[in-house]
Amino acid sequence: MHRRVLALALALPAALLAARATVEGADAPAAPPAAASPAVAHPPMPGEERHLANIRQLTFGGENAEAYWSYADDLVVFQTTRPPYTADQIFTMKPDGSDLRLVSTGKGRTTCAYFLPGGKRIVYASTHHVADEPPKPPDRSAGYVWGIFAYDLFACDLDGGNLVRLTDDPGYDAEATVSPKGDRMVFTSSRDGDLDLYTMALDGTDVKRLTDAVGYDGGAVWSPDGKQIAWRAHHPQDDAGKADFKGLLARGMVRPTKLDLWVMNADGTDKRRITTLEKASFGPFFTPDGKGLLFSSNLADPKGRSFDLHLVKLDGTGLERVTFFSNDKHDDFDGFPMFSFDGKRLLWCSNRHNARPNETNVFVADWIP
Repeated sequence: MHRRVLALALALPAALLAARATVEGADAPAAPPAAASPAVAHPPMPGEERHLANIRQLTFGGENAEAYWSYADDLVVFQTTRPPYTADQIFTMKPDGSDLRLVSTGKGRTTCAYFLPGGKRIVYASTHHVADEPPKPPDRSAGYVWGIFAYDLFACDLDGGNLVRLTDDPGYDAEATVSPKGDRMVFTSSRDGDLDLYTMALDGTDVKRLTDAVGYDGGAVWSPDGKQIAWRAHHPQDDAGKADFKGLLARGMVRPTKLDLWVMNADGTDKRRITTLEKASFGPFFTPDGKGLLFSSNLADPKGRSFDLHLVKLDGTGLERVTFFSNDKHDDFDGFPMFSFDGKRLLWCSNRHNARPNETNVFVADWIP
C-alpha cells in the first residue's frame, strides 16, 4: 500500500473512527472514465537497466500505483487517482493498458487491491463505509507522516458486484495480499494498538497475529511457494522512539522515514531482518526463484528523495540496483514491483517520462534474471 515515500508522498491511510455501514450485496459501481491509452514502449537506460527489456508504459496521467497481476497473468489490478475521483479508486486493465474498468465503489478512499484465487474476485481496502468523501490528509505539523485511515477490507467481483466486508474493526485494516496456496491472506491492522501483521482465511475468519514488536509492520507479500512472508518494518529501540511512534499512532499517523525489510515463515516464526540500510525501503516482492527480494529504496540518493528498485538475497547479501532512470525536472521514483506468476514479466510504478512532476504511472517489462 502507499503510493509514494518522502518526496513523492506515499499514500498510506489515516484515522477515522466512526460507525460502519453493512455493504454486502452493494450495487456495482458506475462506469469508469474513458479507456486507457494503448501501451507505449520505452527503452531501458543503456547499459544500466540490464534486468529490464521491452519496457511499456500502461497508464498516462494521474497517480497510479500498486499494480498486481491476476493468477493467469491476463489482468492487472491497481489503484489510481484520476478524474472524476479525488482519491484513489481500484481499477483493472489488461496487461497492454486497454480495457480499463472501475471495480471499487467510487466513494471514500481505497488502496491495496489483490486478486483472489480463480481471478474472478479481488480484495481491497476502503473507507467508503465511513463516508462518501475521502478522509483528509494527515496533519503535517509533526513532520513527514503517513495517515492511518479507517480502512476495512472488502472482497468483490471484477465488476464491483457481490461486495462483502471482511473486517469490522474501528481502526486500520489494509495492505492485504493473498498466499499463492490460495488459502489465506496477510494484512496490516491497528486492532491491538500497534501496526502489526495478521493472517486470516479468505472469508475473514480465523485471524492470527504474526508480529508484536512495537513499531510499524506492513506491506507484506508471500513467497512463490507460500511458505514465507516478506515485509517492511521499523521497530524503534529506545524509549523516545517508542513514545514518538505511540504518540503519532494515537493521532492516526506514522513516520515512515526509516524502513527495512524482514522475512519470516508464514506462521510468524523465524523472523529475520534482511536489510540494515536505515533508509526508506519498502514494497518488497520475492524473485521468481524465491531466493531474493526486489524492492524500492532511496538508499542511492543522499538527499533521500529519489527511489529506485533494488535486488537483495534473503541472507542480506548481493545488494544490486536495478533501475537508474533520472529526471532533471523532478525527483525520480520506481516502486511497487510485482513479478508475473510465470516469472517472465515485471510490473512496477514509476514517474519516468511524466508529463507532470506528480504523476506516477504503471509500467511493464520483460524480466532478465
